[in-house]
Amino acid sequence: MRKFLKSTSFALVPFLLFSPALAQEAAAGEPAEHTVFILNSFLFLVCGFLVFWMAAGFAMLEAGLVRTKNTTTQLTKNVGLFSIASILYWLIGYNLMYPLGNWSIGTDESGGYLGAFGVAILEGVGIGADDADDLSYASTGSDFFFQLMFCATAASIVSGTLAERIKLWPFFIFIAVLTALIYPIQASWKWGGGFLDTQFGFLDFAGSTVVHSVGGWAALAGAILLGARTGKYRNGQVIPIMGSNLPLATLGTFVLWLGWFGFNGGSQLALGSVGDAADVSRIFANTNMAAAAGAVTAMILTQLIFKKVDLTMVLNGALAGLVAITAEPLTPSLFMALIIGGIGGVIVVFGVPFLDRLKIDDVVGAIPVHLFAGIWGTLAVLLTNPDATFVGQIVPIVIVGAFVFVVSYAVWYALKVSIGIRVGAEDEVNGLDTTELGMDAYPEFTT
Repeated sequence: MRKFLKSTSFALVPFLLFSPALAQEAAAGEPAEHTVFILNSFLFLVCGFLVFWMAAGFAMLEAGLVRTKNTTTQLTKNVGLFSIASILYWLIGYNLMYPLGNWSIGTDESGGYLGAFGVAILEGVGIGADDADDLSYASTGSDFFFQLMFCATAASIVSGTLAERIKLWPFFIFIAVLTALIYPIQASWKWGGGFLDTQFGFLDFAGSTVVHSVGGWAALAGAILLGARTGKYRNGQVIPIMGSNLPLATLGTFVLWLGWFGFNGGSQLALGSVGDAADVSRIFANTNMAAAAGAVTAMILTQLIFKKVDLTMVLNGALAGLVAITAEPLTPSLFMALIIGGIGGVIVVFGVPFLDRLKIDDVVGAIPVHLFAGIWGTLAVLLTNPDATFVGQIVPIVIVGAFVFVVSYAVWYALKVSIGIRVGAEDEVNGLDTTELGMDAYPEFTT
């Protein structure tokens, strides 16, 4: 096989040499502008569909960590929320997040506070180089597709926390508000050239705060108003409610781990140079190291504390490591990536019981993973990126957290007092699959 590949490579050399574009690039020593456009667009598309695969990861993780009687509902919620995000981000969110410098409120030289309302529009069919919006960047279609995946990821975080007791349609209404308005507005403050970027120098490479903490804050607000599952906290005791399918939860974790390479690697936003290619490779390696460190740390800690390894903590430890490295996956060494991810694992092991002491019922542990580890990861940028400042990191964390939590709480509260957000006690006992959908995930076992 090696000989075949070697001979094939030599056979391709004449074609590469006589390609006019590539020959021109070789002579100049730098890639042509349209080649940068092509490579960057390719990066967005490949990494975008890797991040899309995270939707499957969230669905499998949640389906495995809920009880059998609520599995179909979780699967429905994950398909629905991704579809709603796709439509609302096109209709409203994309332009709110990336107004291309056209700030409609707070316009000044330091950045704005709110983008422009409008529908995302792609390039025409079969455009030439002269018709591209920006040859030095990437196609609008690839950029929209890639950024949409991040919006949908923030929405996916909310689903698992509120499982097993929330009504389906009020949940979808909240997701519509989150993906159309809440997420794009705060994301524009950093990634759309807004005031967190220009005035504070806020650094969040791939979204420990902009994506993951946002989902965590929205989930926290909903969990507080929704209340705990029946029987979760009784007579001062925390009653464990075990998931139905740990193999499925493990599969979901590995799928999320895979998707995270696209999440962080694609956030380099460029593949048009040797440096960019090397940086993407470095990001992949650091991302993997942080996940591994989070898993191993959770494994060791649960053995020491509980005298037995807790698989669910190990799974969430890996995810917390991934969230923690997301704010800055480029500048750390592999050793620092290990430290950052390992602390993420510590946060999960102590964060889950901390929420239980507060009687905040988080079914899948999404708040410790995405909110707590997201805050840690954003602060950890100070350890590896010399451009980061304490004020520039901590103040945006507070601003984004306050905005998302307050607005999310208001939306959840409005839904609670109007149409209600929680199913009845009898429906909860019978399971949401039967009461909300009339369809069991495992009919052979539940009838």
